[in-house]
Formats: sequence, C-alpha cells, structure tokens
Amino acid sequence: MDGKGTVATWKDKHRRMYDQATRHPFIMSIRDGAVDYSAFKRWLGQDYIFVRQFIPFTASVIIKSCKHSDEESDMQVLLSGISSLNDEISWFKTQAQNWDVHLHSLVPLQANLNYCKYLESLMEPEVDYSVAITAFWAIEAVYQESFAQCLESSAKTPNELIETCQRWGNAGFGDYCVSLQRIADRCLKNASSDVLSKAEETFISVLQHEVNFWNMSSG
Repeated sequence: MDGKGTVATWKDKHRRMYDQATRHPFIMSIRDGAVDYSAFKRWLGQDYIFVRQFIPFTASVIIKSCKHSDEESDMQVLLSGISSLNDEISWFKTQAQNWDVHLHSLVPLQANLNYCKYLESLMEPEVDYSVAITAFWAIEAVYQESFAQCLESSAKTPNELIETCQRWGNAGFGDYCVSLQRIADRCLKNASSDVLSKAEETFISVLQHEVNFWNMSSG
C-alpha cells in the first residue's frame, strides 16, 4: 500500500465515487452561490430525520468499541462525537424554525429510508468493529470534506448558509474525522481478509447512500 493507510488507499481506488459523494452538484451549488433554497430546505428536514437514526448507530459503534477495541483512546474520540449530537439536534430544530421547515410533519423520503435501514443493518452484533468504524468514519468524512469546500476563500457560499457549512466544515470537525480515520486504519491493519473485504464494501455502500441522499435533496 506504499505506506498509505487502508482508508487512503480505498479513497484513491474509489476516487470517482468518493468525489461524487464529496463534490456533488448539490454541495457545489452551495459553494457557487447558486443553490436552490427549496432543495436546501428538503435536505435540512431529511437530514434531521437521518441524524435521529444516526444516534443509535453511534451508540452501537461505542458498544462495539467497548467490547472489541484494543485502544482505550477510541472511546474518548467516539464519546466526543456522540456528545455533540444533542447540540446538533437542537441546531436542526432552530434552523427548521428559521427556514419554516415543519419537522413534526416530515415524512422520510425513499433514499433516506434506505440509508437509515442500512445503518440499522450495521448495528447488528455480528458486524465487526472494523466494519462499523469504517462506516462511521466515512459518514462523517463525507460531510466534513463536502462542507469544508463551501468555506474556501474562493467560495461564493450565501451568507445565510455559512453557519450550516461551518457546522461540518470547520477545522475542529476535520481533526475529529482524522482521528476516526486513524482508528479505522489501525483496526483494518490487523483485520482478516474477510473483514477487510466487508469493510471495503461498506465504504462503497456509504458513498453510494451519500450520493443518493444528495440526489434526493436536489429533487
């Protein structure tokens, strides 16, 4: 692997799909200042639904870490992530009020239902910790890299969307994603060939679900 970690190798191997997930037209429309605000409001509501399902998935990864991780520091990293989810839910509720999105009447769209069902499958006890942490890293990393682009000096992101982009595109969240990648790389380094294969399939599946979620948001 030329000194690269497994994750970086997979990102290169599946670069086209990774770019589709992190440079999707929906994100690029925010970066270019051409976003359709009805699409943004659709994303906002659907992502609120998704985050509520992401919470139990995060808890399941923490449980797997307790049982199977050989590094106590994993727990500290994962807990820092779950502790921010309460604030994230509050943020979504505030943003929904600002954008006149009625969360109580939202119905999950099909791509969202599919993604949440996939998360549920990863919560099963038989899913290896290496596979679960790979999925967890990928989900977080796609958002971090996507929204970070909207904060670049050349971006034309509308002022009213800067706060949204900062939530996931900020440097602190980037550091958190790097920590998750290190955990994933460490676990994958010692994984069996079967687990490695499953983890790579999971990485690809997450990317596809992310693309489908962006597509859904775009309408």
